[in-house]
Amino acid sequence: MKRFLTRTLPCLTGLSTVLVVLGMMMWRYLDEPTVLPLLTSPHEDLAGEIALVNAAFARAQTTPPLSSVPAADALTLARRLSLSLTGAPPSLEEIRRLEALPAGADPVNAWLDHLFADRRYADYLAERFARAFVGVETGPFLVYRRRRLVTWLGDQIAINRPYDELVRQLISAEGLWTSHPEANFITVSVVAGGGGPDETKLAARTARAFLGVSLDCMQCHDDKFSDRWKQKDFHQLAAFFAQADTTITGVREKRTKEYEARYLGEKSETKIAPQVPFLPELFAAGGSRREQLARWITHPENTAFARVTVNRTWAILFGRPLSEPVDDIPLEGPYSTGLEELAHGFIASGYDMERLIRVIAGSDPFRRESRSVDPDKPVTAEQESTWAAFPVTPLRPEQVAGSVIQASTLQALDGSTHIMQKLRRYGETRDFVKRYGDRGEDEFAEESGTIPQRLLLMNGKLVNERTKPNPVMNSSTRLAHYAPSDAKTLDAAFLALLSRYPTDPEREHFTRLLEGKEKKARERAMADLYWSLINSTEFSWNR
Repeated sequence: MKRFLTRTLPCLTGLSTVLVVLGMMMWRYLDEPTVLPLLTSPHEDLAGEIALVNAAFARAQTTPPLSSVPAADALTLARRLSLSLTGAPPSLEEIRRLEALPAGADPVNAWLDHLFADRRYADYLAERFARAFVGVETGPFLVYRRRRLVTWLGDQIAINRPYDELVRQLISAEGLWTSHPEANFITVSVVAGGGGPDETKLAARTARAFLGVSLDCMQCHDDKFSDRWKQKDFHQLAAFFAQADTTITGVREKRTKEYEARYLGEKSETKIAPQVPFLPELFAAGGSRREQLARWITHPENTAFARVTVNRTWAILFGRPLSEPVDDIPLEGPYSTGLEELAHGFIASGYDMERLIRVIAGSDPFRRESRSVDPDKPVTAEQESTWAAFPVTPLRPEQVAGSVIQASTLQALDGSTHIMQKLRRYGETRDFVKRYGDRGEDEFAEESGTIPQRLLLMNGKLVNERTKPNPVMNSSTRLAHYAPSDAKTLDAAFLALLSRYPTDPEREHFTRLLEGKEKKARERAMADLYWSLINSTEFSWNR
């Protein structure tokens, strides 16, 4: 077939040329699964750290005793990782590379090697963390550029910059919000009408994002549910941001500026000096107020910083945090199972984000199946809550859109994708998320599907455009024309849409749908198959 295409291609023009090229690509992914093997790199042994985490979960599952489900297969694990770290499932091309792994190779570490080298990983993780750092609003346009901040975060994640360094630069940032994108962490809080950064907004965001402490309500009064937090804790934290000022040269320190607030029950405002809300023995003077705060937050003995980072990273990978809510963790405990082991490992690694992801993905909870092998004994809510089974969670809107878009092509829509495809994907995702409903900062909150969401998948523009007969743009049509058999057609469709092979009953049912169909009738049958799988419950859930 290669010789035929080589001789024929120069004689063809226009659409015919495109279709022949697409046919050649189709054949490659259907019949040559070993042409693009994954390139794996050696990395340090994580077995000891993973064993500590696994032991913690094993202890928690013994009272009462809970049976664990079996280990998930390589395709399921790859789908989980791709959805969690790029917002889309693996393409058929990538699945063929995974299937070419030599016997005995660890699919999780091999797949992470693949994803960490893909710019999609850095950009997607940057957006997830940006929601914690600055939210999703556009902010004050004249002094705020969210897109630049997210791109900067992606650049730091791409080089695996130590997370504590990244956070210190955010908190202490100076300069223009355009040339120094990290300064947007400060300027997002600028008050409309010419005011400077809002110290209270920055304090509330800092406490939640970097300490896992909810101090928002303490802005107006002491904690009404315990004696732990006082109003002064919030305002003393806010005082660290008082000297951040916005000028024509960007964010600068104004050392003469002080912070004032009125405490509950008092008639007038009072000057408030900065003070950390806990662990004062870790605080060290020197530098600007924000530099002092940044050093204290990221101090290796300030475990709260590591806990909240671990909790958010776990939520990104599982769709659900270890400790809920994701940004409000009890300071003195008790802590969720595995949280302390992962936090201390994160600190010991020098706040290595890629290593943290490897440890979580290497743990028993992540590698387990989400379903029982016995249909008469399905996975229980208790097994999910104790991580004895992988919890089934709904995909976020951008993951649903990413799944539809990626399934419509056979190649990975990665960093090397043509700019026109990237622009189309961006526009389609933005429009779909707007209609589907973006959860915003609260993206890990429990939420079930809605009727409008289901209708959008059934009748929406994105699904229609990405499934209708179109030999150039849609893989359903290309499969209809170029797959060598019904069996190969079904295998490719299920891998592209659900990252698994069809079961025997599914194969029997859909073979009847395709059998004997040719040309336009086969195109329509494949469009129906794609539509059916996209509207299956399995498609919209992380399993």
